[in-house]
Amino acid sequence: MTRTKVGKLRWTIIVLFVGAMVINYLARSVLGVAAPIILTEQAISNVEYGWITSAFQLGVMLQPAAGYFLDSVGLRLGFTLCVAAWSLVTLAHAFVNGWFGFAALRGLLGLAEGSAQPAGQKLVAEWFPSRERGLAGGVYNIGASFGAVFAPPLVAWAVMMHSWRLAFVMAGAIGLVWALLWYFFYDTPARHRRLRPAERDYILHGQEARLAARAQRPSMLSLLRQREMWGIALPRMLADPVWGMLSFWMPLYLARVRGFDLTQIALFAWLPFLAADMGCLFGPAVVTFLQRRQIDLIDARRWAFTLGAVMMTGMAFVGMATNPYAAIALLCLGGFAHQTLSVTVITMASDLFPRNAVATAAGLAGLAGNLGVLLFTLLLGQMVDQVGYGPFFILLGVLDLVGAVLIWTLVRKPT
Repeated sequence: MTRTKVGKLRWTIIVLFVGAMVINYLARSVLGVAAPIILTEQAISNVEYGWITSAFQLGVMLQPAAGYFLDSVGLRLGFTLCVAAWSLVTLAHAFVNGWFGFAALRGLLGLAEGSAQPAGQKLVAEWFPSRERGLAGGVYNIGASFGAVFAPPLVAWAVMMHSWRLAFVMAGAIGLVWALLWYFFYDTPARHRRLRPAERDYILHGQEARLAARAQRPSMLSLLRQREMWGIALPRMLADPVWGMLSFWMPLYLARVRGFDLTQIALFAWLPFLAADMGCLFGPAVVTFLQRRQIDLIDARRWAFTLGAVMMTGMAFVGMATNPYAAIALLCLGGFAHQTLSVTVITMASDLFPRNAVATAAGLAGLAGNLGVLLFTLLLGQMVDQVGYGPFFILLGVLDLVGAVLIWTLVRKPT
C-alpha cells in the first residue's frame, strides 16, 4: 500500500500545529525585537531586562506540569486552553508599564507557552509511525523559527502604524483565532472522523509496541529515575541558551554593539531564524540518511546531534567579527546548527517513552532546557555591561560539545 493511498490527514494536522508554533514564538519574540524601544521609553536597565526575560523562563520551566496536564486531559481541550491563555496574556502586554509589570506578564506567558513542545511531542507520538517522527518533529519546529522571523517586520509595522503595543495586540488576537480552529478540527487518531482506516492502520503498525500507552501512566518521579531522561534533559539545558540569545538579546546586541537601527533590525534579525528553519529539516534528513545506511535510529539521532554541536562552534566567533554582516552570518550558522541538534534531541522523547507519558517526559526535558536559558540570561543581564557579549558567544559555541558527550553516554538503545 503506497503512502498516497494511505492518506495524509496526519500531515494536515502537523501543518495546523505549525501554526501554533508560529504564534507561540511570535508572541514570545515580540518583546525581544521591541526591546530597544521599550527599554528606552520605559527607562528599563539591562539588569531589569534580564529579570524580565528570566521571569519568562521561570514560567516556561513548569513544562512538566503542562505536559502532565496534556497527558491527562488530552490535546484537543488541553492545548486549546493553553493557546487561549497565552494569547490573552500576550494581549495584556499592550496595557502594561514598568519592568515589574512586564516581568509578571512574562512569567504567566512562559507558564502557558511551555505547553507547546510537550504538545508537539505528544502529537508526533500519537499520529506518526516511527520512521516519520523525526520529519514531523522537524516540520512543526519550523514554526518556532518562523514565529521569530515574523516578529521583526510585525514590530516595525506596528511602530509605524501606532506603537509597539499594537504588535502584542495582533499576536494575541491571532492566537485566539487559532485556538478555535484547533478545538473544532483536532481529535485523536482513534476518534478523528476524517481519518481513513488505511491511514489509522498505517500509523499504528509503524509504531513500536514497547511505546504503547500503559495502563498505569509513569509518574514524573519514575521518569526521573531513568538515565535516558537525563540523557535528553542535560543536552537540552546546554543547548537552549542559544535560542534565548537569538530571541531575547540579539536585537539589543545588533542595536547597541553593531549600531543597527529598527529598520536594519527588521531587515536582518530574521535571517538567523530562517537558517534555523533549514536546520529543522537538516537534522531529520541526516537521521534518515544514516538509517538508510543501516544505522540504528537512536545512534542516527546521536550523530545528528553531534554534527550540530560541531557546527555550533562557529558561534564562538560572533563577537570577534569586525564586519557586522559577518557577525550576522555567524549568527545564522548558530541558528542552523542549533535547530539541527535541538530538533533531534527533542524528538528523542517520542523514541524513548510511552505515548501516555511522552508529553510529561518532553516537559521535564523542557524544564532543563529553560533552566539553562534562565541561568544564561541572568548571567548575561548581570555581566554584559562589564564584559560585553564576546565571552557569552564563546560559551555558546562550546556547550553543545559537552551535550554531545552526555547524549552518547546516558542514552541507551532500547532492547
